[in-house]
Amino acid sequence: MKLRFNRWYFTLTILLFVTEVLIAAYLHDDFIRPYAGDFLVVILIYCFVRSFLQAPVVPVALAVLAFSCLVEGLQYLNMVKHLGLGHSRLANIVLGNYFTWADIIAYTLGTGFVILVEKIREARKPDR
Repeated sequence: MKLRFNRWYFTLTILLFVTEVLIAAYLHDDFIRPYAGDFLVVILIYCFVRSFLQAPVVPVALAVLAFSCLVEGLQYLNMVKHLGLGHSRLANIVLGNYFTWADIIAYTLGTGFVILVEKIREARKPDR
């Protein structure tokens, strides 16, 4: 593992962040906002981590999945309320306040997508 800035992943992070903000601000449907947003958020976090950390794909992707599941578990425990942050819009957005297994599935599918795309990218690289 090395600390090294990667412009490609950072650019993807910015694009995914903008996409997530647009989804949150303008889409109020029953599919894209709740499921695609959760699918994309693990990809966003993965790209952010890879923007600064050069490390193997699978451990980073699984760490992001574990982090996402931890946050979802905190939602199950209603941690925002227990921390006295129920009034904070930012805390409710970042930590969330509603547990659902569908989010865990979306995180898992997003992580699988990351691993698949990264493995395809690695296979296409010429040998150095």
